Amino acid sequence: MATPKPRRKPAEAPAAGRRPKREPMSRVDTAWLRMERPTNPMMITGVLMFAEPMSLAQLKRVIQKRFLAYRRFLQKPVEGAAGASWVEDETFDLDWHVRLSGLPGKHGPAAEKKALERFASQLASSPLDPTKPLWQFHLVERYQGGSALVARIHHCYADGIALVQVLLSLTDTDRDSSRETRLDRAWLKHEGARVAQRVGAVDRYMKLGGKMLEQGMAMYRDPTLAGLLAKEGGEIARELVHALALPDDPPSLLRGRLGVSKRVAWAEPLSLEEVKAVGRACDCTVNDVLMAAAAGALRGYMLERGEHLEGMTLRATVPVNLRPLEHAKKLGNHFGLVFLELPVGEDNPLRRLERVAECMNQLKTSRQAIVAYGLLAALGVAPPPVQELALEMFSRKASAVATNVPGPQQPLYLAGCTLRDMMFWVPQTGSIGIGLSILSYRGQVHFGLIADARLIPDPDAVIRRFGEEFEKLLYLALMGSWDAPLNAAAAHAMMHAETPA
Repeated sequence: MATPKPRRKPAEAPAAGRRPKREPMSRVDTAWLRMERPTNPMMITGVLMFAEPMSLAQLKRVIQKRFLAYRRFLQKPVEGAAGASWVEDETFDLDWHVRLSGLPGKHGPAAEKKALERFASQLASSPLDPTKPLWQFHLVERYQGGSALVARIHHCYADGIALVQVLLSLTDTDRDSSRETRLDRAWLKHEGARVAQRVGAVDRYMKLGGKMLEQGMAMYRDPTLAGLLAKEGGEIARELVHALALPDDPPSLLRGRLGVSKRVAWAEPLSLEEVKAVGRACDCTVNDVLMAAAAGALRGYMLERGEHLEGMTLRATVPVNLRPLEHAKKLGNHFGLVFLELPVGEDNPLRRLERVAECMNQLKTSRQAIVAYGLLAALGVAPPPVQELALEMFSRKASAVATNVPGPQQPLYLAGCTLRDMMFWVPQTGSIGIGLSILSYRGQVHFGLIADARLIPDPDAVIRRFGEEFEKLLYLALMGSWDAPLNAAAAHAMMHAETPA
C-alpha cells in the first residue's frame, strides 16, 4: 500500500531571532522594482466582486492556506550594494496585509459601483509600504448584496499573467472548498504550446541584453548608427533598431505631466460569443475586435474633448507572455513588450479593426517582445541614469499600456462565495498615464481603464463608449454578407447608403 504524501503546512512568518533568509532577485524583477515612481506606483490592482457576503475570517483562512503557500509573499524586496534581494519579513503580520474596509453611503447598485471605483482609485494611487512584503487585500463586506475584494500586489513579484493565476488559485469550482474542487489551471495550457516555441531564444537574448542596451543608448544619441547596426547585427539588431526608430507618440490629451492620483473604472461586460461572432465575420481574432473597440472608445472621448484626430495613430505597449502559461504560478516576470497601433484618427469602425489586425499579425512574427525582455534584464543591472534615460525613451513612444488576459469560463467560488465579476489593471511605466485592461470570465468580456487623473479625470466617459463601439462592429457584421469576410469598403458603403424613399 502506497504511503500517503504528507500535507504541506501553510506558510508561516519566520521565527523571531532567526536571521532572515535572503534570495537574489532576478534582473528583470529588479528592473520592475526600480521603475516605481510617485506618479506611477508599480502595482497590479484587481477587484473581485462576489454574489454573497464574505467575512474577514473566511478570507484570512484562504489567504493563510493558499496565498501564503507561495513563500515569496512572506518576503520583501530589499536593495543592496550587490543588487536587490528577497528577504523574509521577520515581523510579518497577516492583519496588516488583509484588511476590512467599507464604502460610504447606501444608494443602490450604481452608487455602490461608483463608490467602489473611487475606493479602488485611492488604493491604486497609494504606494505599498516598502518595509513590508508589497501586497495587500482590502475586503468590502457589503457590496451590492454581496462583497468585494481589492487586491494590490507589486509588479516585482510577478507579471499580470502570473498574478491573475495566483488570485485564481485561491478559488474553487464548487462552493464547498476541498482539494478536489481547486481550480484546475489546465484552462491556460492550450495557450502555452505556441508561446513555448519562442522561449528557447529568450536566454540567448538576455545575455545580449547589456550589449543591446549600450547600442541602444548610442543610437539614441547618434541616430546615424542605426543603419550600420541594422546592416551588421542581424535580426535582433533590426528589431532593436525598429523599436528605437519609432517616433514619439504625437501630442494629445492622453499625454502630459502626470500627477499622483489615479482613476479606475470598468464597463458593463460584453458577451464573449458575440465578440467571437464579429471576429469570425471579419476574419480576425477576439483580441483584434476588443482592441479596435478600445481604440474607438478613446477616439470618441478625445473628439468630445475637442481633440483634432484626423490621421492620428497612437501606440499601446502590450505585454507578451514568454513562457508556457501553466508555469506562471512560479511567479517572476517573464514577458516582453510590443508596440500596438491604435488608429484613433480612423472614423470607419471596420477600417480601425482591419488596421489593428494588420498590426497584430506583424507583431506575431516579430522578435520585438524578446528584444524588450532582454532590454529589461539589462536595465535591472544598469546604473540609475541609464535606467531613467531608457525608461523615458521607450515610454515616449506609446500613450497607453494594454493587456488582455483570458480567464476561466466556468463559475468560481472563493471562501464559499460566488465570484460574480472581476477586473484588474496593470501599472503604467515612465511618462505613460493610461492603462487598458480586458479580461474574459464566465462567457463575458470585461473592459477596464486606469488613468492619471490629470489626463482623464472622468474614466467613465471612456469605458461607457466601449460597448457602443462594439455594438457598431456587431451591427456591421450582421449587415454584411455571410459568404465572405466583411471589410472596411463594404462597411463604408453600408454606413453611407441612402435611405430608400
